[in-house]
Amino acid sequence: MQRFIIPVIWFYCLIASVVCVAQGAAGPGLTNTDLTDELLVEYPASFFRRYQPATALDMLRQLPGFQIDDGTSDRGFIAAVGNILINDVYPSVKQDTPSALLARIAANQVARIELIRGQVRGIDLQGQSQVANVILRADLPPVVRWDAYVRQHSDGPLKPGVDTSLSHRWNEIDYNVGVRIEREANGETGTDSFIGGNGTPFEESSVEQIATGIDLTATINASSLIGQTLTQFNTRTHYETRDRREDSEFSPFLTGGVPRHEFVGNDMTIKQFEIGADALRNLSTSLVGKAIFQFFLDSTPRITSRILTDEDGVQTLARVADITDVATETIARIELDWTGIEDHNIQFNIEGAYNSVDGTLEQTIDRGMGAVLVDIPGSNSLVEELRADFLIKDTWGTGQLELDYGLGAEVSNISQTGDFEQERNFFFIKPHTILTYSSGDGGQTKARVAREIAQLDFDDFISTTVFEDNELSLGNPNLRPDATWVAELSHERRFGQESVIKVIAFHHWISNVLDLLPLSDTDEAPGNIGSGRRWGVELEGTIPLEWLGLSGAKFDLSLLWQDSTVIDPVTGQSRVLSGQGGVNAYRSLLGGNNNIRYLVRLKFRQDLEAAKVAWGWSVAERDHRQLFKVNEFDVHNEGFAIDAFIETTRWQGFKVSIVGDNLLRFKQNRYRTFYTGLRGLSAVESQEFRTRFNGRRITLTVSGNF
Repeated sequence: MQRFIIPVIWFYCLIASVVCVAQGAAGPGLTNTDLTDELLVEYPASFFRRYQPATALDMLRQLPGFQIDDGTSDRGFIAAVGNILINDVYPSVKQDTPSALLARIAANQVARIELIRGQVRGIDLQGQSQVANVILRADLPPVVRWDAYVRQHSDGPLKPGVDTSLSHRWNEIDYNVGVRIEREANGETGTDSFIGGNGTPFEESSVEQIATGIDLTATINASSLIGQTLTQFNTRTHYETRDRREDSEFSPFLTGGVPRHEFVGNDMTIKQFEIGADALRNLSTSLVGKAIFQFFLDSTPRITSRILTDEDGVQTLARVADITDVATETIARIELDWTGIEDHNIQFNIEGAYNSVDGTLEQTIDRGMGAVLVDIPGSNSLVEELRADFLIKDTWGTGQLELDYGLGAEVSNISQTGDFEQERNFFFIKPHTILTYSSGDGGQTKARVAREIAQLDFDDFISTTVFEDNELSLGNPNLRPDATWVAELSHERRFGQESVIKVIAFHHWISNVLDLLPLSDTDEAPGNIGSGRRWGVELEGTIPLEWLGLSGAKFDLSLLWQDSTVIDPVTGQSRVLSGQGGVNAYRSLLGGNNNIRYLVRLKFRQDLEAAKVAWGWSVAERDHRQLFKVNEFDVHNEGFAIDAFIETTRWQGFKVSIVGDNLLRFKQNRYRTFYTGLRGLSAVESQEFRTRFNGRRITLTVSGNF
């Protein structure tokens, strides 16, 4: 690790020197002598005018040194709050993310954006190093914001869409109503090659995948001051259909092989409803109380199928699965903030939650003699959880130092009925300490130590089919949450309002690592495989390029390097943690738990204010992900990506943008190695090399307000 840390420190110093040169006469950094000004950096609406923003989200994306974190859809409220506030308050939303809410607010409704780096006005950072606070104006007439867009996919159909919202005030109620409707349209092409254990190719296939559907979302967000109580109401209704079809033509290489055709289909309907409300009130001059309620329902019925036909079109195999998952989450939360002791902000939180997932699966197989029902153990189950969270914490600020320390506890009961019958109780202690030093010249150093408890994915408790891989994904009723001791040390240096450089070093000690647990010589399921560690460094920076003669230009840089170790339950040897996450090379660095070795992202933007034109590009590349199964080694390599855009507001105040995604049509590769027995301890049986082209995507968007 040392051979990497030293170059990172050197690179940090180099970037900091470049930023100092770029800042020029503005001086070495912030010169505020008031510590409040050091902890709160204000950006008025005029600062963002050069970026031609149409929405509040457009403005937030240009906030120097800030990466949007919408939180996660994990169970619980705190996991979902992210690092965005609106008028000093975290939105009571989960599936309707804070950034989605800001995308429905017109830019001319924003008075300013505050970057909060410490204890200011009693705002709780919820463990974040910094949060963005979007302050809205209250003196504007009704505003209708709209977007109309169409995307051309080189390997798929057109994807048109319309997104519109109305912001208004009625009888002391500020509200925003939004509707978005678009056609789901994606496509991929590719090839699969199959090689025997002796290294001889025996089959290949050409693959074409098309996914279509309709995506409809309606939202209502409202707030009002009732007496002395600030109330907020949020609701989201989402309806989506997805029809995914994958056709593969197999051609044999070996004598005696028979050509065949494989069809894999997945017809899905997603129905979601979310409602949230909160009430904030000053209970006394030094005590503030907040009550939060959230409810979420997700019903997802789907029919998946895998059908094989021979070269004459005669069906030789048909597998069909009828799957329905119904998930609910109900949260009630109380927060109390007391500032009765000078320089202290003491907070007490209590949260209760009920979560459930009810999964059913009926699968049949037909080999030409008629459909026969197949028993899938653990596929019909109801998983329920009752959970309570408690936290007491104190934020103590004195001079240039700020100490945030507290103790939390979590108690839960998880029960499973149906194919599996089991009930278990869990109890965890969650202490944390964050020490912050603000130097007064734009520098801020933070040290953080905390114990974090992961939230289990209830889908891992229930068995299901994966026809794309011709596999069965078994559930495990014995899952335990993994617990992680986190140690982080970060330093951020801000040079005026526009330039910033930040480096973070971290080390995680993980118990009950969640990975794939062997059940037999051929089957595995999600499970706990022991203790592991993860460590690494992140580097982020924003550099204006005026000093290079590029007026209105800036450069954003994000780097991640990390490593990990755990004892493999199959081989007994040390290895890295299994990779997680999707196929997007632009995945956010926030969280740092995707277990990839590295990620590099470079972004350039230039705003030509006189011409009312902006253009830019971004480049991203990340390491491959490795999945360690009991008799298979599975590697995903999403590769390299280049995007570019150009936008203008020259015509009638409308914003017109053209965005090109994946301009080099990067490949998504997957390499699967199958063994005759246990992975790494037996001979190779076969290999599969899969290549997918996700296609170039060109999107034309026209947006405006009236």
